[in-house]
Amino acid sequence: MSIVTEEPNHELISEREQHEAVPRASYGFELHRRDFFKLLGGGMLVCACAGQALAQESGAHRRSNDDEELPQNISAWLHIAEDGKVTVYTGKVEVGQNIRTSLTQQVAEELRTPVDSIQLVMGDTALTPYDMGTFGSRTTPTMGPQLRMVSAAARENLIGLAAKKWNTDPASLTAEDGRISRMINSHSKESISYGELTKGQQLVQLIGDDPELGLPDKWRIAGTSVPKVEGRAFVTGKHKYASDFSLPGMVYGKVVRPSAFRATLKSLDATEAEKISGVTVVHDGNFVGVTAPDTTIALKAAKAVRAEWTAPQQTSEATLFQDVRKPATSETENPGGPPRFVTGSVEHGFASADKTLKQTYTISYIQHVPLEPRAAVAQWEDGKLTVWTGTQRPFAVRDELAEAFRIPKDKVRVVMPDTGAAYGGKHTGEAAIEAARLAKAAGKPVKLVWTREEEFTWAYFRPAGAIDVKSGVSHDGKVVAWEFHNYNSGPSGLRPVYAFANQHIEFHPTDPPLRQGSYRGLAAPANHFAREVHMDELAHLVNIEPFEFRMNNLTDPRARAVLQAAAKTFGWGEQKSSPARGFGLALGFEKGSYVANCVEVQINGRDVQVMRVAEAFECGAVVNPNGLQNQVAGAIMMGLGGALFEDIHFDNGRILNPHLAEYRVPRFSDMPKIDVDILDRKDIAPAGAGETPIMALAPAISNAIFAETGIRLRSLPMVPEGLPEATPHA
Repeated sequence: MSIVTEEPNHELISEREQHEAVPRASYGFELHRRDFFKLLGGGMLVCACAGQALAQESGAHRRSNDDEELPQNISAWLHIAEDGKVTVYTGKVEVGQNIRTSLTQQVAEELRTPVDSIQLVMGDTALTPYDMGTFGSRTTPTMGPQLRMVSAAARENLIGLAAKKWNTDPASLTAEDGRISRMINSHSKESISYGELTKGQQLVQLIGDDPELGLPDKWRIAGTSVPKVEGRAFVTGKHKYASDFSLPGMVYGKVVRPSAFRATLKSLDATEAEKISGVTVVHDGNFVGVTAPDTTIALKAAKAVRAEWTAPQQTSEATLFQDVRKPATSETENPGGPPRFVTGSVEHGFASADKTLKQTYTISYIQHVPLEPRAAVAQWEDGKLTVWTGTQRPFAVRDELAEAFRIPKDKVRVVMPDTGAAYGGKHTGEAAIEAARLAKAAGKPVKLVWTREEEFTWAYFRPAGAIDVKSGVSHDGKVVAWEFHNYNSGPSGLRPVYAFANQHIEFHPTDPPLRQGSYRGLAAPANHFAREVHMDELAHLVNIEPFEFRMNNLTDPRARAVLQAAAKTFGWGEQKSSPARGFGLALGFEKGSYVANCVEVQINGRDVQVMRVAEAFECGAVVNPNGLQNQVAGAIMMGLGGALFEDIHFDNGRILNPHLAEYRVPRFSDMPKIDVDILDRKDIAPAGAGETPIMALAPAISNAIFAETGIRLRSLPMVPEGLPEATPHA
């Protein structure tokens, strides 16, 4: 059996560059004279304070100058103790996607040892090999194979040790259940445990070029629904997250926030705050914060600080979709220019078209709304800084800390306890830097946990955008011209999976009005929304049923398979849309995975209720079916918010709805009946699954609303403003 590993070339710029373009916190701490000479011993230091970096997916080229090579020796990744316990090291982190379980399964599969004998050490810059971060659905397709190779190499090494001990041919030995065995005669065999072989010593051998890996159709542990590792601790509350972490002698921090974005400190009076027992006030440039013995006192002290800020005049949401069309003025754009894709001739395509269509689709800013806001505990000891914080990119946060405090990277350690969700929103180290600055002033460990309002106001958002689509179609339902322009929201998922002969696709970066960054799927959900709603409009224009119209323009067999599977699971075509209910579908693809959604909606005035969702999803060979089902269901639930409710309101540098009381997220009452059909392709290498399942939900809902009402909604979120009080029906 052969395994296909090639991924479709739908990405226009590298996943790494898109995620590294997330704006970092722009702290410019002052360097006191005493610290200056400690660092240099004399001479001159020129410091440039980095401002806000380019928006997510701007096409910025921001690579580190010192990319770290992955170690090739087994001991850097895996250690077997004398008692047989296996410790595995990975820079990937757990943010609720259950990769601790799926990676453990893959180690167990190749090492041939029980799942419960394996412990993963994750996201610790002092212990784990370098990793760019946990983003882009890359853990399963990149870290999975890496740990499988390490485990297979360790297994072969253990067999070699046993063969040497018994003076026998390695081919006569087998590895199973944490032991190496051999047949003595036809009636008996002997075995030795991994721990007895290693005696707790490091396996220092190199990982071979091509260790033999098990094929997915032969998997026994991978490919099964192994229960969540440490699952009981999660449901009982015993499991600890970043905001639960504490240290002896720790004090608590609070940052005094500016009155608006881009504000600078004009004056400061901390007299009243300094009178409070146990309080330390920290003022460093535009940074103002306090530490106190507990969170209540810290909040009281922060409120007692009198800070006056000066902020420039800024834009508002009223002009958002005009603002995002203004060309970027940043000088740090990718030298190659923004992503652009042209094939065939759209001019010739439009000339041959029987009908043409031109529409604009818009996407509002939304928040990530992780269950756990940002949190960090920082400690300075002997000139070294250790920070425990919830982040998707521990090594990048390490670099941010080193830069902020002008110390070598080897003096900084970042440890990532599990964090309660991220969705692309925890790439940067704001809370880590703030906690570290407060700890430096207090001379004690400091814990800092953001409030929900801080999370809404000072974290970055999913980019807003405007997307212009112009297309030409023939009477037989073939799209003969496709022109697609995305302004600001990003290039991920720009290119269609459809077989359009003539295409002009382009991303236009801008200087965004709000701080923006990665979100689940980057800009691909926005681009899918525009494309799949437009495909429905074209189908209606030429009077071809939406499913058949898509199939007419599809040659990719994987895309055709998920669309057919979703339609079959849903019973597409068995019932017709009516004023009482509407049915819609959409197709998606991203990160080497494919998805299709069919939905049923019912509308009462401005109330849109999604009654049923059928989703077919294919991501190659499946490592943990139950875990994947949960990922898909979670994406559907999350996708409802961006489709129907979520919308950041802002004016002149201020967020107007920074609380969950004013920012609508999905509720239990919003949940539809969900049917998930997983297409397990054991002939294709595992691909990413964390992001793709969200792609096709919003356009399917929009298409269902149109089918019921005859009203085409082209803006996210779609309701309630998009529908009139009394909904007309088609």
